[in-house]
Amino acid sequence: MTTIGIIGAGNIGSQVARAAIAAGYDIVISNSRGPETLADLVADLGPKARAATAEEAAEAGDFAVVTVPLKAYESVPVAPLAGKIVIDTNNYYFERDGQIPALDNGLDTVSSMLQRHLVDSKVAKGFNHIMAKDITTDGTPAGTENRRALATSSDFEEAAELVNKLYDELGFDTVNVGPLSESWRVERDQPAYVVRQNKHELVENLAKAERATATA
Repeated sequence: MTTIGIIGAGNIGSQVARAAIAAGYDIVISNSRGPETLADLVADLGPKARAATAEEAAEAGDFAVVTVPLKAYESVPVAPLAGKIVIDTNNYYFERDGQIPALDNGLDTVSSMLQRHLVDSKVAKGFNHIMAKDITTDGTPAGTENRRALATSSDFEEAAELVNKLYDELGFDTVNVGPLSESWRVERDQPAYVVRQNKHELVENLAKAERATATA
């Protein structure tokens, strides 16, 4: 059975864990405070989940989901994720993360920053433009009319395909935005951000996105 290493046990991480377990995955989940602080969450998730350190979760996962605040992205372990696909759920919130001029001015993307940190991994954007609670409630079977769609983005085709597969298993259609340089289209304050949309609507919202430009 495939194991997902989840680095970050907040709202998104815990809901991805619940949905993935329901789809048949095993979960190894971590947070910044240590596995002992996850006892209640793991008990709630059931026997297919266990708590670990971030390094252990990264090592155990056949692939990983990184869902930590952007300001903490450099704490994500590098070596145990080498050669693995990593799904990045992150968004930039300057109120939490501090000002990052390259993001403010449209010169970089959140997931590109993680990809440079995880130089030997294959990063794909995922689960960043859906409210956490909707991950376990909005999924429907393939072919359902008006099925909700989510976006992914990656510099690696196989990483985007894995997100496509996972989305489908959890009940969502997929729109591939393209390389990580285009992943800003589904981030905060863009038309596709945290709204319910089907595949056609998501494509339309991606086209409406307007990027911040560098200041003179």
